[in-house]
Amino acid sequence: MLRTLLEGLRQPVTEALPTDPEFAELAKKLSRETRRRLGRGLAIRVLDAGSCNGCELEINALANPFYDLERFGLSFVASPRHADVLLVTGPVTRNMREALLRAYDAMPAPKWVVAAGDCASGCGVFAKSPACLGAVSAVIQVDLVIPGCPPTPARLLAGLLALLGNN
Repeated sequence: MLRTLLEGLRQPVTEALPTDPEFAELAKKLSRETRRRLGRGLAIRVLDAGSCNGCELEINALANPFYDLERFGLSFVASPRHADVLLVTGPVTRNMREALLRAYDAMPAPKWVVAAGDCASGCGVFAKSPACLGAVSAVIQVDLVIPGCPPTPARLLAGLLALLGNN
């Protein structure tokens, strides 16, 4: 056991960062479109309206060193007052309805709402829950639905690119 521990200390335990040229090209297109449309980077506010957190794991992966969205001018913001996009995950629960409405109302124009994941678009596995009010579109207008359970980071980026290209 001691030998294994010492060997682990001598050599790096991290893996080499793989390259994904398709993802990088997609992110560059999104960055160009954002700057063309807004003249700056895209600010994203994530709101969990009652999900299982699977979608949040994929969304948070966008900020990790592998995907690193900050290098393309996309950022996650803490306040809806600074956001261009409200990225909502999960079905809207009774307890989160008011928070969703307040976040949406606090956003400056132009603003877009994205329902990320199958639960945000149609309640998914939570459909029969008495705590569930329904999909995000039942509470506020949704501009784009990104399907998946959970949607991959590449699918999330492709959805944001489609959102900016259609408006």
